[in-house]
Formats: sequence, C-alpha cells, structure tokens
Amino acid sequence: MIINTGCRTDIPAFYSKWLINRIKEGYVLVRNPYNLNQVTRYDLSPDVVDCLAFCTKNPEPMLSYLDELDKYKQYWFVTITQYGKDVEPNVPDKERVIESFKKLSKHVGIDSIGWRYDPIFIGYGFDVNKHIKCFEKMAKELKGYTNNCTISFLDLYEKVKRNAPDIKPPSKEEQIIIAKAFSKIGKENMMTIHSCCETTDLAQYGLKCNGCMSKEIVEKAIKEKLNPPKRKNIRHECNCLMGNDIGAYNTCGHLCKYCYANSNKALVIENMKKHDVNSPFLIGKNEVGDKITKAKQKSWKMENEQISFI
Repeated sequence: MIINTGCRTDIPAFYSKWLINRIKEGYVLVRNPYNLNQVTRYDLSPDVVDCLAFCTKNPEPMLSYLDELDKYKQYWFVTITQYGKDVEPNVPDKERVIESFKKLSKHVGIDSIGWRYDPIFIGYGFDVNKHIKCFEKMAKELKGYTNNCTISFLDLYEKVKRNAPDIKPPSKEEQIIIAKAFSKIGKENMMTIHSCCETTDLAQYGLKCNGCMSKEIVEKAIKEKLNPPKRKNIRHECNCLMGNDIGAYNTCGHLCKYCYANSNKALVIENMKKHDVNSPFLIGKNEVGDKITKAKQKSWKMENEQISFI
C-alpha cells in the first residue's frame, strides 16, 4: 500500500521530526476530517508500506532525516513556482528550494522525485507569457534531476475564491498555449510533462494525461510491480495511486493564497499550536469519544515481479 503525507498539509516542511518519531514508534493515528472522533491507526512498517509518498514546497527540514527514511521506497513531489510572497508568504526562496530538490534527487534517485509547477493561474502579475518564461528558467535548472513535471490549472474552490478573489484559471485557449509551450520545454530538458486532474483534451498538445502519481510512475520509482485494489477516485479525472493520507487539513503554515487545504489563517495558526511532536496524532492528542480502528493493510507488491527500467 501507499502512505501519502501531502494532500492535506506539508509534513516535510513543518512536521518532519514528528514523522520520524511516528516511524520509530511504528504507527500513526489519523482523524477523519469529516468525523473527527473517527480515528484510523496505520501501521508504518515497510512490510506493508510499499511506498512513502511526499508532496512539499520545502523538503529542506527533512533532508537531515533521509537516512532514517531509507528503509522505505519513496516518491517525492516538490512544488516550485515563481509566485512571490504576496501569493506564497511562507515558502522559502525558490533558489533555496531548488538546491534542496537537487540534494533530494541525488539521495532518492531521479525516478523517485517529480517537480510540480502548479496551480497555474492568471493574476498577481502572472499571465501566460510570464508562466512560460518562469517555467523554462526552472526547467533548465532542474534538468537532470527529475524526469517528470506535473502541472495543473487553478480550481476555484469556495475557500480559494474567498482567500484569493483576484486570481482566475487560464481560459481554455490560454491552457492550450501553455500546454504546447510546456511540452516543448519539457522535451528540451528531458522531462515528461503530466497534467493533474485535467481532461484528456490536452494530450493532443503534448501533455501526458494519465495521472501525476500513476501506477506506472510509482512502479518506476520503487522498481516493483504493484497490484493495487480497485477503488473509485474522488475525481473522475484522477488516475493516481494516492494511498492513505496521514496529514490534516488547516495545518499548513505556508498559507498560500490558492490553497484548497486551508480555510483561513487564524484556524491554521490555532491548529499548529496544538501540534505535539511526540503525539501519535499530527494535531492534538486522544479525545473523549475517539473510536480507533486499525486499518486493513497489506503490501500491493507482486511476488517475484521486480522490474528494471532503463
């Protein structure tokens, strides 16, 4: 199975020591975000965790713990855009993130790390031409450190509309221009450009539309064939093996304007104060009324099916 750490928050950036403590203890407790007293206990043994997946805007705090993560097969997404502090107020300087990306790539291997350039929106000084220019600059810097880049266009969730009323997704025509340009830049820098949760219409312009963390990508990262259980994805455009997320909403201190996982700054600050590095929960501790259920976990690896990718 896959344990995911990055759909609800940024664990490497803000909670790296906590994760290492949970790995040492061998388990983690996760609240259902829609029923907080419903708690799932996940075993973190590498015997059942086929891949530990990360999505972060700042991997630097986790770099000192990489040796302790080596017992897991891993896949990392690192999001790097050129948005400024007016959009991503607490994301470190992008050159610093790029350097961390390179160090991480050298440790886990080029097949186990991907670059995310998303979400793409129009506003705060960014139009189509600026996105193309920024993307090309960063692609050149990351050449040789990843084979994959994932892009997506802004989704206007209600909380995004409330927190960032001045941004909008690119129009369909603008998306086509971006897809064509990014695809060309990707080829020039030895990267496959994937689209995340977009329709397959953009495939004709050079994007790969089969998912950003597809079975193919995960298998290549861990060098194993997988037989994951069939399940219905929340979004029909999504074809990814997202696994089980151990994060929590409203806990990411980056406070990006476009974030779908944070409702508002005050709630995030309040929740982060409740973080205990020694707790089995990311935020807080056991509460009266908690019902803890052990997750049904097993490896998805197919026996005697190790594969080699060239």
